[in-house]
Amino acid sequence: MDLTLWILTIGWVFVLLWVPFIIYTNRKTHPKALFILFFAEMWERFSYYGMRALLVLYMTKVMFIDLAASAAEVKSYAIYGSYTAMVYLFPVIGGLVADRFLGFRKTILWGGLLMMLGHFALGIQGIDGMEGNMPMFFGALGLIIVGNGFFKPNISSFLGKFYETDDPRKDGAFSIFYMGVNIGAFLAMLTCGYVGENINWHYGFGLAGIGMLIGLIVFWAFASVFGDKGYAPKEVVSGQRKIFGAKPSWVIMILSLVAVPICALMLNLSDLMSTLLLIISIGIIGYLIVQALRSDDKAEGQRILVVIVLFFFHAVFWALFEQAGGSITIFTEKNIDRTVLGSELPSSIFQSFNSLYIMLLAPLFSFIWIRLNKAGKEPSTPMKFVLGLVQLAMGYAVIVIGAKYFVDDQGLVSIVFLALMYFFHTTGELSLSPVGLSMVTKLSPGKIVGFVMGAWFLSIAVGNKMAGFIGTLTASDSPAEGASAADTLTAYTQTYLVWGVLVVLGAAVLLLVMVPTLRKWMNGIH
Repeated sequence: MDLTLWILTIGWVFVLLWVPFIIYTNRKTHPKALFILFFAEMWERFSYYGMRALLVLYMTKVMFIDLAASAAEVKSYAIYGSYTAMVYLFPVIGGLVADRFLGFRKTILWGGLLMMLGHFALGIQGIDGMEGNMPMFFGALGLIIVGNGFFKPNISSFLGKFYETDDPRKDGAFSIFYMGVNIGAFLAMLTCGYVGENINWHYGFGLAGIGMLIGLIVFWAFASVFGDKGYAPKEVVSGQRKIFGAKPSWVIMILSLVAVPICALMLNLSDLMSTLLLIISIGIIGYLIVQALRSDDKAEGQRILVVIVLFFFHAVFWALFEQAGGSITIFTEKNIDRTVLGSELPSSIFQSFNSLYIMLLAPLFSFIWIRLNKAGKEPSTPMKFVLGLVQLAMGYAVIVIGAKYFVDDQGLVSIVFLALMYFFHTTGELSLSPVGLSMVTKLSPGKIVGFVMGAWFLSIAVGNKMAGFIGTLTASDSPAEGASAADTLTAYTQTYLVWGVLVVLGAAVLLLVMVPTLRKWMNGIH
């Protein structure tokens, strides 16, 4: 019996029943645009997470097969960190492009097209003679990076346009939207993970491209529900605003394609990427601070400062959360007992725990926030961030306890501890991530909301680059080639104890002290 195939089938059946239920029970509460954006983002995330489920495993087992295991892991984590950092760095530019030139609709479609081409390029690499082709591999990742920059911040910002600034339904809407993100991720990790590890790596990558194509079709075919929202600014439509004297859309398309090989080159230059990311982060945060301090509206300026402060705690969260696609996947491969009912499950599909929990818990969190709001007891956004960080630390504490006290003679930890870790990481994510997206649309001045959303994704870029560094600690501290699972366990538990538990809890305590000041700076917006 192929247990993985049974899990895959049950997962699809569950989603096909769950999604209609969520739409039906929320149809009178939210605008139709939420559900179209929900579907488009769901399929886009299917493409992204389908590829992410395989990326580190593919690099260590195929691309860098000639290197020693620890060297392959270090190189893979560095590339993974640079890749995911750039995935969340480019939204800064994508948000600006939508605000100033193309509008949300065109920017989202162009980004989705580039991502689809990148996924298909990874799939094509499976043709005889092209396996291991480094320029093509990095070029495909470059397409996904640039495309995601246009797509990711703008679909979130676009959703915010369908709600008033302090609409009590807004956090709930973003929780439902976030569930769409994770339904796509859940299906992707099961489907692409199974196909990639059990049939062919490149079929898995190709399926991710098909998911992106479906997302584009959904967004384009049902655009009528958006009404008059999401079009290019009037100055662009009238021809008053140009770039280098030319139509903005053409110039942006050309510059996008030029950016692809630059991104491909940067993937293999980890140290340079770290330096550039630091410089860009300082520049953008500095710009936002100047905007906040110079604002004629004091309340508006203080609200921007709240976003800036939470930027850093958001980065800490993602630095540890994003170990899921990197070191935790390799930890699962080496140190988790993956045998269930006589079948050994592929390590990539365990990433789907997070998405499954979000599908189940996102409606509950949406309900809880609305009920607490009506009762006047809803935690403020900064306090929700504190809760998110504490729960992230609890997840790592669970896996450390399992690895130290409940490990078998072979150095393998029960799958139960991995499931519990993902559970706490998920509740932490739901306390922080969708709430953060909602917060940006509430606290940002209307004229720069896309740019601020892009800056918010920059905090995820910083976190992902930090994630790559933390991942290398688990590999560089690993014993020599051929070491047993018991020997490799120490490197993981030590890293997770220091960074996942102690550092994260320290950040949570620091933010807790700052909560009263941040609430005051929000000036009445909860």
